[in-house]
Amino acid sequence: MRPTTDSTAAPPVTPGAQVTPDPPDVRHTPVAAGTDPAALTVVPARHYARWTAAVAVLVLVAQFAHGLATNPVWEWRVFGAYVLSETIVQAVWVTLQLTAYATVLGFTLGTVLAFMRLSRSPVLRTVAWTYIWIFRSIPMIVQLVFWFNLSALYDRLGLGIPFGPVFWSVDSNAVIGTMGAAVIGLTLHQAAYCAEIVRGGVLAVDHGQLQAAAALGIPRLRQIRRIVLPQAMRAILPTAGNEIIGLLKGTSVVYVMSIGELFYQVQVVYGRNGRVIPLLLVATAWYVLLTSLLSLAQYHVERRYARGADRTPPPTPLRRLRRSLRALRAAADHPDRPVIPPRAPELLGESR
Repeated sequence: MRPTTDSTAAPPVTPGAQVTPDPPDVRHTPVAAGTDPAALTVVPARHYARWTAAVAVLVLVAQFAHGLATNPVWEWRVFGAYVLSETIVQAVWVTLQLTAYATVLGFTLGTVLAFMRLSRSPVLRTVAWTYIWIFRSIPMIVQLVFWFNLSALYDRLGLGIPFGPVFWSVDSNAVIGTMGAAVIGLTLHQAAYCAEIVRGGVLAVDHGQLQAAAALGIPRLRQIRRIVLPQAMRAILPTAGNEIIGLLKGTSVVYVMSIGELFYQVQVVYGRNGRVIPLLLVATAWYVLLTSLLSLAQYHVERRYARGADRTPPPTPLRRLRRSLRALRAAADHPDRPVIPPRAPELLGESR
């Protein structure tokens, strides 16, 4: 008889050798009952507490909106009559002027103070620290009233030699009016806070980069302008935006100087007609609108300065809304296809 050539036949066993059993062939192993993933029943997670909290919040929001619409005390007719009146619009313009002047001048002076505090000169550091300490310690309303009465201390302002003769002088009331005193008070108060904001942003930049720039022979001023400030802006902008929004609302304090800004004019109007609630609602609507515009500007400026750290900045809320609408339309057109959420880099941006 000839030997068989079947490949599945067992090899000959040498006498005395240890026999190792062959591993099981998983391709032909039957799946045990209950372990097939396709046969499992998928049960979505039940978030009862989350749904309960969402329903409670929606009920409260609906109740508040119902009160706004049906409570006659709000007097929406009076609100509509005054919200775009000439008096209120002019008062909004004054508020914007005060905010713009104090922001530009305050951050300019604050940047100078910040670098004075970071200077190696003990005199500059001491002067900057003293300024910040004093102006952060005095309430804004006290500073405004002080500058409003500056003429009581100095009736004339002049130019000349220190502790010597004065060559030219002018009446202080002619130079610093009511609006000028408000701008000076807001600027000096704001500069103290801006100095700390800028200093914190500069300290957030890795010091090794300055050392590398100095090793390359880059001048000190160019190091600050091209290396330090662009990176420090990422740390400065969120706090600076918050500070500007606070300043916008803080300009209402100048009502003590009888300046016709938004809150002062609202007080004047409801002092005449007695419509307190709808006039306060007018001021609230304008402050909400202005702060919303500032927040939108802050968001886009932060996106611009975030380009150095993110390869693809996160999408704007409008883009996210469009993407969600496209996903809903695609899910409605093809209900048999599974809904795939967007990838994390597309949603949050990709970091370097």
